[in-house]
This record gives sequence, C-alpha cells and structure tokens, in this order.
Amino acid sequence: MKTIESGSVAASLEINRREFVRAAVGSGFASAVLPVTAQTIKTEAQGLVAGEVMIPVGEFKMPAYRAMPAGSVNPPVVLVISEIFGVHEHIADVARRLAKQGYMAIAPELFERQGDAGSYGEVGKLVAEVISKVPDEQVMGDLDACVAWAKGQGADISRLGITGFCWGGRITWLYAAHNAAVKAGIAWYGRLVGDRSALNPGHPIDLVGKLTAPVLGLYGGQDAGIPLETVDSMRAALSQGSAAAKRSQIHVYPDAPHAFHADYRPTYRKEAAEDGWARCLAWLKANGV
Repeated sequence: MKTIESGSVAASLEINRREFVRAAVGSGFASAVLPVTAQTIKTEAQGLVAGEVMIPVGEFKMPAYRAMPAGSVNPPVVLVISEIFGVHEHIADVARRLAKQGYMAIAPELFERQGDAGSYGEVGKLVAEVISKVPDEQVMGDLDACVAWAKGQGADISRLGITGFCWGGRITWLYAAHNAAVKAGIAWYGRLVGDRSALNPGHPIDLVGKLTAPVLGLYGGQDAGIPLETVDSMRAALSQGSAAAKRSQIHVYPDAPHAFHADYRPTYRKEAAEDGWARCLAWLKANGV
C-alpha cells in the first residue's frame, strides 16, 4: 500500500517486499550463496519464451519460472525443483537449458508461503525459519498444479519429467512416487533417509515400493551431508521395490562434493556436472520424455 503526504514521501511509502521479490523470480542469486563464482554458466533466452508465470493453486497464486521454445506445439514438460535457496538465476538457467532441448521447463517457487528463501544470508536461519516449515503434502499439491497449468498451456503432459537439486533432489524421488503421470526423474544429490515427522512423513528410501517412474540418482562420493552408506542402502532398497524402482539407477562421482552441478558455487565440478547433465538428458529421452 502507498500513502503519500506532502513533504514526506519517504516516510509514508510502504513496499510489499514479497511482491517485489515475485517480480524478480529467476533474475538474481540467493543472498546465502553470494558472491557468485566466475565460472557461472549463462544460457541465453534467444529463441525461447522465458520468464515468470503465476500458477493457481486453489486461491493461491504461485510464482514460477517457465522456459520453452518459441512457437513450440505440445512440448514435453520437465519440472525443475530448486535447492533450499529457491528459484534464482541458476535454476532459471537450468530451465533455459532444458528449453533449448525442446522442453517446457517449469521451476516453481515452492517456499513462497513460508518465506523469501532468497533473502536469507545464513543457511541455518533459512532452514530453521523457512525450509523446515514446508510440508511435503503442500509441495506435492503445488507440483500437481504445475502439471495442470502446463496442460492448460497446451503442453504434452503424457511426456512428463522432473529433476531437482539437493532439497529438490529429495522432492524428485517423492514426486516420482506421488504422480503416476511422471515418466522419469533425475535426482541430483537429494537426501535419501531421515527422521519422519508430520511435515515429512516419508523419505525416498521409504517410498521405493510406490515409485511409478524410474529415477536416476546423481551423487557425490565426497558429499559430507549424504553418506555413501545411505546411497548403498537406497540401491539395496530399489532392488526390492516396485518395477520402476528396479529400473532406477544411482551413479556416484567418487571425487565430487555436494552441489557439484551448481556452477555458481565453489563446489562446482565441471567434469561431473557435464557428465551428469548428459546422463540427465539421455534418461529423459530413454524414458519417453
């Protein structure tokens, strides 16, 4: 709301910060990861329709970054799920990379109800005040709304994929067990195990019997937050899971740390990231996306 009184504009001007942030979805980097490294990849939007859209979820309007080839008809869909930092420029760039491959890529702001993930400078505070309050059930519903929106835009949701990074990697596993329309998932270093709670009633290892789409897991052998024992446990669980679980695969890059695909961070490992991206695209194609 704005109220202007003569001689004192600055004192009486109120700005809704969250509305401002929405207008900038995908256009900057999260405070917690600044400064951004010089190796950051920039994919141009030439030949694409790219930018913010608003996706209805009941009465709520969820901001998302959408990228797709200009003039495309019935493009396949890939949902792009962010890390805990929300939909910043790197996630938007991933969406543009997918759009260059012919996909409608949608990266939704899944933390919007709980807070502004991009504004936090401390990871611990971000997790405590925003991320830890996001229910899995809410996220599944929001992603369902993205798929419904894409269908309404003329996309071919019979060719539906999902990929996600870190927090979004975990969500990728969960959504492949939630929505039977998903044809393929690619989970980049997503947590596989954890304590159950009302907000997080199950983790990927708990849902292998419910997977309806095969998931490719890409993990780093030097990831301090995801011990290789949990990766091995997930492999064993997949071998005893659903038909889609048995078709799933996990690839580990022995020397890579967590977030090895994040080219805007010091954790980036070019060789592993490029190999993982090639595997991601091949996995989508091999599974009909």
